[in-house]
Amino acid sequence: MCRVFAGQDPEGYRQINRSIRIDGHSTSIQLEATFWALLDEIADSQGLTTPKFISKLYDEAIEINGQIPNFASMLRTTCALYLRGHRPGIEEHAAPKRQAA
Repeated sequence: MCRVFAGQDPEGYRQINRSIRIDGHSTSIQLEATFWALLDEIADSQGLTTPKFISKLYDEAIEINGQIPNFASMLRTTCALYLRGHRPGIEEHAAPKRQAA
């Protein structure tokens, strides 16, 4: 049952640090290689470099939420949302959906 997950290439979960300038400050973000690959894909789909995409994401999240308790976790969940079919641009122009009670 779990062979697909247990047998994955360890390269995919190797930790990678990247230095990125956010809000005028240079910071280091550590994520698994798979998440970096997904962030590269998301950024490319938006016509942005990965650092520019991450910086814009940070700025927008601060504007909306006021703070980001764990930015690396936010980046991972951004990748999960992307894999579940959520795409910037499409949803931003769609009417808000109501959640069923």
